[in-house]
Amino acid sequence: VQLQAFGGGLVQAGGSLRLSCAASGRTFSSYAMGWFRQAPGKERDFIAGISRGGGYTYYADSVKGRFTITRDNTKSTVYLQMNSLSAEDTAVYYCAASRGTYYIDDSYGYWGQGTLVTVSS
Repeated sequence: VQLQAFGGGLVQAGGSLRLSCAASGRTFSSYAMGWFRQAPGKERDFIAGISRGGGYTYYADSVKGRFTITRDNTKSTVYLQMNSLSAEDTAVYYCAASRGTYYIDDSYGYWGQGTLVTVSS
């Protein structure tokens, strides 16, 4: 599967942004999907995951209650709605696909290019 993320940009603190990740191929629904992010000088963190059918989700504590992951299998696209953004959310955001379990970060083996989100304070 090939993944392409887009939707990043500059947003003010307290604002919202929605990221999208489009997948190629006809087997999108066979993959769990996730979002990761990497802030400058830090390791990449797993922040959200969604099951194949979209019925189950996982969130890291750092984004729980502010971010929402959804997917549209008819469009082969996964989304990340980000609300109440702060400077700490500034990072390159990556979408990823997994043949395994949606809440296990090590299961993700397919990656898209990153999209930069910058939150100004």
